[in-house]
Parts: sequence; C-alpha cells; structure tokens
Amino acid sequence: MSFEQIIFYIFSAILVFAATMMVTVRNPVRAAMFLILAFFTSAALWMMLEAEFLAITLVLVYVGAVMVLFIFVIMMLDIDIAVLREGFAKFLPVGIFVALLMLGMILMVVGGEHFGLEIFAAPERHAADYSNTRELGLELYTTYLYAFELAAVILLVAIVAAIALTLRHNPTTKFQQVPEQVAVRRNDRLRVVEMDAEERR
Repeated sequence: MSFEQIIFYIFSAILVFAATMMVTVRNPVRAAMFLILAFFTSAALWMMLEAEFLAITLVLVYVGAVMVLFIFVIMMLDIDIAVLREGFAKFLPVGIFVALLMLGMILMVVGGEHFGLEIFAAPERHAADYSNTRELGLELYTTYLYAFELAAVILLVAIVAAIALTLRHNPTTKFQQVPEQVAVRRNDRLRVVEMDAEERR
C-alpha cells in the first residue's frame, strides 16, 4: 500500500466519522462543527484528485461563509434541544432505512465493477504548470454553457421565490410615498407666522 493510499483512507475515515456524527449528534452547534470537519476532509480528498480549485472553493465558500452564517443563526435562535432529542428516537428507523437505501443506490452507481482500475486506467499526472481553474472554466463556458446558465436562472428564481414567500406586509409600517413627496408644495408644509417684536428685559 502506497503512502497516497494511506492518506486517502485516513481522510476518508475522518470524513465518514464526521458525517455520521453530524447526523447523529443532538446539539446543533456540534453538528455544525462536525460538518465543517467533513468539509475540510472533503477538500483534502479533492486536493489529492488534483481538483485544487474545488477544494479551495469548498473551504472559502462553505466553511468561511456559509457555515459561519449557519452558526450565527443557530446561536441567535433559541432552539429547544430537548424537543430535538425527543424526535431523534422517533424517526431513527426511518433515517436508518433511508441511509441504507441511499448507500445501496450509491454502490449500484459507483461500485467497483463500474469504476475500478481494471475497467478504467488511472488518470495521468499533470505537469506543475497545469491550471485546474483554467480547465474548469473552459469546460463550464464551452461544453456546459447552457447548463451553467440554466442553473443560474433557476437559482435566481429560487431567490425571488424565497423573498416573495417570506415577505410580510405590516399595516403599521410606514413607507415612503415618493410621488406625494415630489408633488408637495411649500404652503402644504410651511406656515409663516408674523409676531410683534418684543423688547428683551
């Protein structure tokens, strides 16, 4: 067994452990921490696959931005952990069934008989000047251009739908009436009062 395989199995074991703990732990803050650990180990595996751009994107975007936002939301919300513990045992059989079903589907699609080295040769190592970011950009904006644009439109529609669904109109909230403000006249807002001068004592 080579050194690269040893590193792969170590990171894979940490990733499986972190993902399992993220699902089974009952404290939401600890679950978020285990998810961050899973992201880091996934980034390490992508680095071994020469996908440096995806690895650094996973760390910067998900760990550095999304998970920090998740932790802020979790800490700001008053989550009743006792209620979460009550529902864990109730839905445990369903969760185990879904997990086994997903595992079976994954093994059917990416099993060793479909993606083994006996069927496909190992990918060649690239030179030191190889740019993973450049190759990914060429694939996205040439081969998968329409799919990339379609995904962007779907995300835009999802953002607009989320804003529309969560927007609440409060009748007591005051809004600016721009046409009325533009059409206002001086006499409507200002009144000049004439007073006799008084002598200061």
